[in-house]
Amino acid sequence: MAQATPQPGAPVDPYRAYNFKLLINGVTNGHFTEVSGLEFTIQRLAYREAGNDRIRFVPGQVDYEPIVLHFGLTQSREIWDWANTAAKGAVNRRNVSIVLLDAAGTTEVLRWNVINAWPTRWRGAHLNTLAQEIAIESIALAYESLELETGSGAAAKPA
Repeated sequence: MAQATPQPGAPVDPYRAYNFKLLINGVTNGHFTEVSGLEFTIQRLAYREAGNDRIRFVPGQVDYEPIVLHFGLTQSREIWDWANTAAKGAVNRRNVSIVLLDAAGTTEVLRWNVINAWPTRWRGAHLNTLAQEIAIESIALAYESLELETGSGAAAKPA
C-alpha cells in the first residue's frame, strides 16, 4: 500500500539524531558516536546602487564549517593514517556520507554527502584512570561542498 502524504499543517515526527552511520569513500565506518558542524554560511555583500542611498545585499561566497567526527578508539589505524598523512603534507581528499536512519535504524531517510573532505584537526582520547569511560577521539574535516539526498533513492548511491 502506498504511503499517504501528510496533510499541510499536520504534525510530523522529527527524525531521531542517534541512528546514523558514516561512509568514507563508500565504506561504512560504524564506530562514530557523534557528528557535529554540518553547517554553512552564505556571506552577504553590501552594495549601494548608483544615485541611490539604499544599500542592497547580494549573496557572496559560501563558507563550509569543518565537520567534527567523534569515534571510539579501536585498533583500526585508518582514520589516524588519513590524518597523519595530511599532517605530513600529502592531503588525500575523500567523499564522506553521513547517513541518517529511521527510528528503527534500518532505513535510510537522509544523506549528507560531504565532497572532497580532508582532515584539518585530530584530537586524541582523554585518558583518565579514575573514569570508566570509552576512549573517544575526534577528527575535523574541511570540505568543498555539501549535498543532501532524501529517502530510499539515497540508499542506492555510494559516497
